[in-house]
Amino acid sequence: MSDHVISLIGLVLIFTVATVFSVHMGALAIVVAFVVGTVFVHESADDIFAGFPGDLFVVLVGVTFLFAIAKNNGTVSWLVHSAMRVVRGRIALIPWIMFLVTAVLTAVGAVVPAAVALVAPIGLGFAKRYRINPLLMGLLIINGASAGGFSPISVFGSITNGVMSRNNLPGNPALLFLCSFLFNTILSLFVFFLFGGRALLGRRESAAGPGAPAGEPRDGDSPGGGGDGRTVTAALPSASSGASGSSPSDASVAAESGGGLAVAVADATDAADAEPPLTLDRARVLTLLGLLSLVVGSLFFDLDVGLMALTVTVVLSLVSPDSAKGAVDKCAWSTVLLVCGIVTFVSLMERIGTIDYLGESVASVRTPLLGALLICLIGAVVSAFASTTGILGALIPLAVPFLLGGEVGTVGLIVALAISASVVDSSPFSTSGALVVANSPEARRDTVFRGLMVWGLAMAVVVPAVTWGVFVVPGWF
Repeated sequence: MSDHVISLIGLVLIFTVATVFSVHMGALAIVVAFVVGTVFVHESADDIFAGFPGDLFVVLVGVTFLFAIAKNNGTVSWLVHSAMRVVRGRIALIPWIMFLVTAVLTAVGAVVPAAVALVAPIGLGFAKRYRINPLLMGLLIINGASAGGFSPISVFGSITNGVMSRNNLPGNPALLFLCSFLFNTILSLFVFFLFGGRALLGRRESAAGPGAPAGEPRDGDSPGGGGDGRTVTAALPSASSGASGSSPSDASVAAESGGGLAVAVADATDAADAEPPLTLDRARVLTLLGLLSLVVGSLFFDLDVGLMALTVTVVLSLVSPDSAKGAVDKCAWSTVLLVCGIVTFVSLMERIGTIDYLGESVASVRTPLLGALLICLIGAVVSAFASTTGILGALIPLAVPFLLGGEVGTVGLIVALAISASVVDSSPFSTSGALVVANSPEARRDTVFRGLMVWGLAMAVVVPAVTWGVFVVPGWF
């Protein structure tokens, strides 16, 4: 049995065992990487540890640590209050503001994980404060990052266009960006209404403020429901509604009229921590300066987001010790272990050539249209667990035989592959998805993880077929 087959069996076992038994998936992935690497591949411990994503570890810890401090000293509450002034209390606009902000950041050059790392903590803070489904907020942030990610000056766009240029393939950077932006916008509209956005339409922040007790109605709300007379609800997939992390103490279940998949998010802690600070004190000003330096450093100086975030946290801990009390305990350690464990195993698969093996097998398919579909599918599935940047750089060259044959439109296939490989960043095993999980309210974290896992895997199957049917089969470009 080849190493490639063994590694694929190992990946299946990780998900199967962790789903059936009460075993932490991240710890299990590291153990399987150890067993497969040592027994079958004959790697040393140093080789196995080389696959541990230290950069991703630092990003997750640094960003969640920083925003734990920002929450402790009231900066997050101040940002929420200020943002509500901008949207003039229209709750339904908040997710779309987050979508556009993230899209602008990636379009002007921020790497996708960096943009999500900057926006997700604030967006998820809004979600908790205004009882917006965290899945809705998180997915719009991730989709926004993907929407702007293929501009000609963005990281994804530069990589894709550069690979095409090096392989002497004709490209259309403007069309790639436009198609990606439109696709992610349409997908976000679907997400908005699927995950409770309809209940937000017409809702406004009441005079009582966001911190009103969960059971009390606000402007236009009756004791029964959301923006059209119902309580504020967050629609979730029925399979996730019973997930761990939701209990009668932190969520009340309600049936949304016209649809049965509704869970009212009624966090009992909202009333305690929802007093929005209206003034800036020394600690909040320093925190805002730290966040601003994070944005400037990542956008204009290409500095690592994780390292910068940890630097800011250390400085804030020195100048404002009270803000840092208990903050390190609020880092999403379980999520960090989960994501880093999976990535460690996938790195093993990349080292032994399993990913390249799959790509080369697809490239040998003699039916160009079928091969194009398989390449998009592999790009989506692998990118859900690995680096989208790496997938774009690896799979485009594998598609060259199809493209040089002229039987498949070059730009159409590249657009389909780019969208397929980037939309699945919503997977909780990718950096963007992991950041959304890590910044979700602790009581909702398991539910958000399960929801993103289901959504991410669904996107890995559905989006390649849709983009293939829209951009490749017609042969428009």
